[in-house]
Amino acid sequence: MIRTVRSLLFLLIALVVFSSAGPDAREAAARQAPDPNRHVILISLDGFPSAALDDPRAPAPTLQRLAREGVRASAMIPVNPVVTWPNHTTMVTGVLPQKHQVLFNGILVRDPVSGRPKVEPWRDKREMVKAVTVYDQAHAAGLTTAQVDWVAIYKAETITWAFPEVPDPSGAVERELIEAGRLTEDEVARFNRGSTSAYRDIVWTDAAIHILERHKPNLLLYHLLALDSAHHVYGPGTLAGTTTIAFVDAQVARLLAALDRAGLRDRTTVVVVSDHGFRSATKTIYPNALLRSAGLVTGQGDTLRAEAWSQAWGGSAGIYVRDAARRAELVPKIAALLKDVEGVTRVVSGADVRALGLPDAESSDQAPDIVVAAADGYEFGGRDSGDVVGPVEPNHLGHHGVLNDHPSMRALFIAWGRDVAAGRTIGEVRTQDVAPTIAEWLGVSLPDAEGRSLAAQLAP
Repeated sequence: MIRTVRSLLFLLIALVVFSSAGPDAREAAARQAPDPNRHVILISLDGFPSAALDDPRAPAPTLQRLAREGVRASAMIPVNPVVTWPNHTTMVTGVLPQKHQVLFNGILVRDPVSGRPKVEPWRDKREMVKAVTVYDQAHAAGLTTAQVDWVAIYKAETITWAFPEVPDPSGAVERELIEAGRLTEDEVARFNRGSTSAYRDIVWTDAAIHILERHKPNLLLYHLLALDSAHHVYGPGTLAGTTTIAFVDAQVARLLAALDRAGLRDRTTVVVVSDHGFRSATKTIYPNALLRSAGLVTGQGDTLRAEAWSQAWGGSAGIYVRDAARRAELVPKIAALLKDVEGVTRVVSGADVRALGLPDAESSDQAPDIVVAAADGYEFGGRDSGDVVGPVEPNHLGHHGVLNDHPSMRALFIAWGRDVAAGRTIGEVRTQDVAPTIAEWLGVSLPDAEGRSLAAQLAP
């Protein structure tokens, strides 16, 4: 009832504005009016390199069909740091991490005693994301929103239906699935304990299908993780990775079948994306071991004290100086040490950090003082003792987090369905273009977006 009243109020205001405006303004207003019969599904296949779909023998018949019947970009350029939560947050805000300030798979918190930072994932979206999202705007316009395993979205008040990464046996959608016999309370309670990424992807798809068929949200955000897990353990281009591509493709097929059963196909645009590509490594660089050898990390366990600490993103890492008063002294010293390390190709500090699309340390407590990048075949790790460079750890043969200008990090972008042309290929797009495109399709505004809407470029 509240949603209905809000929608009617919005419509009444829109009609008053529409009637008093000139013809050009009325045309623009009509394009922006929210339509309760309009639907968008954003599907994110974590860790799916764009190039992996280029082989016609790739075991991805569903994605290849969507590319043939819709529009595929040659690639999508991710944002730095090229990891999951920053890129997913840019997909829904249209702004760089410099503005939304999500730089890790969680929020960076520094221990006041040791000085060592750690990443905490389960913080409320309101605390973590410093920008307006497209689902915020859709909700404010009276449209319905849903998310399944999306990230940086914990306890978001503008999501109508949610099945989160870690489901809650008392959650509304979880209760619906339990009552429908699709899950048991024990399965929900033990969801993240000992279960494989493939099992979780199946359950997340079941939840997305349930939400789609029962609730028919205007906007559905849906995220799968199994391919990212396979690529981390075995590396890209391996048998395990290729087999997992077939698996996630099958989950997309299941969701599309549900779209037909829900009677929403003619009203829906489907966008399939990934957050980053992947690269293999044979060696790992440990900046914290270097910082220890320089006397900037001392002690162990409860006695550990860090004047500076490295937080790895994979193919790059951020260096955090504990005491802001010592930045002028320590940043050039640490940068000079890093430049001489085997496998380090780039060291960025000071104002140049902002050129990477990141905030600076003066404006955000999430911002690194130094960003360091690894050469092909190398990645960064967190260990703070032993050799500075060593062999890659077992069962961790693939990584991302490379600076976003590297071709291996190119991500996937396919659009299909309503208001999308058939059989077209376009050039590269950017992750920050996704949110303003969805906003235009839904008829809502996203005035702070730094990306551009692709709706006209994708249109028939």
